[in-house]
Amino acid sequence: QVQLVESGGGLVQTGGSLRLSCAASGRISTYAKHWFRQAPGKGREFVAGISWTGDDIVYAESVKGRFTISRDNAKNTVYLQMNSLKPEDTAIYYCSADSLALHPLTPDYWGQGTQVTVSS
Repeated sequence: QVQLVESGGGLVQTGGSLRLSCAASGRISTYAKHWFRQAPGKGREFVAGISWTGDDIVYAESVKGRFTISRDNAKNTVYLQMNSLKPEDTAIYYCSADSLALHPLTPDYWGQGTQVTVSS
């Protein structure tokens, strides 16, 4: 059974940092992994993606230079280090997995999400 379980969300002040984790289980260890987010009243948007080997990484323009995606395949976990957080980063953050795409429109699997709130 495939599962993606996010953790690490919370409330932080503007300029602060958080690290999100996503623990994966099931037959998706070699899948590309991603982070998406959905702010209140908005659609879900791509944040970052990382290939199975970690050699290929892509970021949304809005988070470049502030967020870092990484993965530890021995632990089947993907991370999102978020620095210099802004109120507009407030959203539910979702982990996802796809067998092929580094920047998919519709990943094969989704996690349940973790709330990140940045106060001004």
